[in-house]
Amino acid sequence: MDVEQFRKAGYQAIDRICDYHNSLRDKPVSSQVEPGYLRKALPASAPMEGEDFQLIADDYQKYIIPGLTHWQHPSFFAYFPTSSTFEGILAELYASSTSNPGFNWSASPACTELEAVVMDWTAQLLGLDKAFYNVSEVGGGVIQTSASESVLVASVAARSRYIREHPHVAAEKLVLYTTTQTHSLGKKAGLILGLKVRALEVAAQDDFALRGDTLKVALEEDVNAGFHPFILIGTVGTTSSGAVDRLDEIADVAEHYPFLWLHVDAAWAGLAFVCPEYREAYQLPAINNYVDSFCTNFHKWGLIHFDGSCLWVRHRTHLINALDVTPEFLRSKHGDASTAIDYRNWQLGLGRRFRSLKFWFALRARGVNGFRKYITDCIRLNARFAQRIYESDLFSVVTKPSLAMTVFRIAPKSLPHLGTPELNALNRAFYAHLAARSDIAITQTDLSGVFCVRMVIGAEKTEEDDIERALALMKDEAMVLVRSWEGIGGRRGRKTCVY
Repeated sequence: MDVEQFRKAGYQAIDRICDYHNSLRDKPVSSQVEPGYLRKALPASAPMEGEDFQLIADDYQKYIIPGLTHWQHPSFFAYFPTSSTFEGILAELYASSTSNPGFNWSASPACTELEAVVMDWTAQLLGLDKAFYNVSEVGGGVIQTSASESVLVASVAARSRYIREHPHVAAEKLVLYTTTQTHSLGKKAGLILGLKVRALEVAAQDDFALRGDTLKVALEEDVNAGFHPFILIGTVGTTSSGAVDRLDEIADVAEHYPFLWLHVDAAWAGLAFVCPEYREAYQLPAINNYVDSFCTNFHKWGLIHFDGSCLWVRHRTHLINALDVTPEFLRSKHGDASTAIDYRNWQLGLGRRFRSLKFWFALRARGVNGFRKYITDCIRLNARFAQRIYESDLFSVVTKPSLAMTVFRIAPKSLPHLGTPELNALNRAFYAHLAARSDIAITQTDLSGVFCVRMVIGAEKTEEDDIERALALMKDEAMVLVRSWEGIGGRRGRKTCVY
């Protein structure tokens, strides 16, 4: 492909991308293909001779688009959102047009310097303490691929620090703390690093938040048993319930255990800090005053394309001491003099993408107020959804709604005799009905043995009418099941009020 062919193909690609986004609402939310569909459709090997690019572009429309789940669809309410903006698409195009591995400053100075700048911009946007700014030259921020990688990096740094300070401690005595509501990233970090992981129990009466007393008891037990807890992964906005660990209480306990690294995973809910009114309730003061590292994913709820996980540390030396491997061929004048950041020493790999460009484009194009409006719009829509659930005789809220997430289940007042096993079976059937539909995407979870459904709002195209449609189809699916149960229980014909 020469420049003019690229220009022509590029015009067509932009047109087709625009058409895709304009038609999202008319598409099924979830892909309707079956496993193995693509292998059946494509040749068994690559062509010997190059093919016409128009054919390749057309095959993308023919084979790939049908196999995509449309995460930006206005009726996508599953998992957590994944951002996509036109500003970000253009940024990714520009970034890919100047491909480079960006492992140190000299590899492409703009890549390193823009990342250092936008990480300070985003820290300011969230209200993080200046100790986390890159300009402090003590702490700083770095873009990782995901919150899982951020936790792994933090765990490596924490382990390295602990071993330096306690050189005679055997690796099998180290303990990584999570909670029973922590994302699986905590357990995976322990698996990768070969570490013992202890999940501390959290309870429904505490809104599934880790309390200081629970941590205190665990620390006393493990220390007395000869173990060495070295990191706690706290959470702001857990995946299953939106729980917020009581970081203020945790910090009070950790003060007596200065060897314990406090990492906060706020992959989704951390973006709410864009709006000052949510900062205190979601523990930002404790984050600013006490934690060693903090992560939030702008690619979830922050208008930045995947991947864009932001990790800040209070002391960058802990990262560098743990991850700096500098053979002669990677040495540079500025790296040796520490006059520029070498981000390769702030992550697990060597090379890195030019991810800061999409942050720069989006932050400038939307501005602080644009980010705040997006977040508050999502929260407002969820409040509307949650209110309808509260008012319902068919559904009930399982945990207090958290920002743009509501966890609920069928609990019909017409069937008051149903216990937890029966309600779980009813809700599993309800979720199965929803999952089989192509016009909505939603996910399930289990909270202390209670099977329930998660509704998360985050697509920028979602409007009030989309929430009403979701409520209506949920009512329809639930009523089919409830009437069946009423019939089984000899209650056929009882009228159930939904709203």
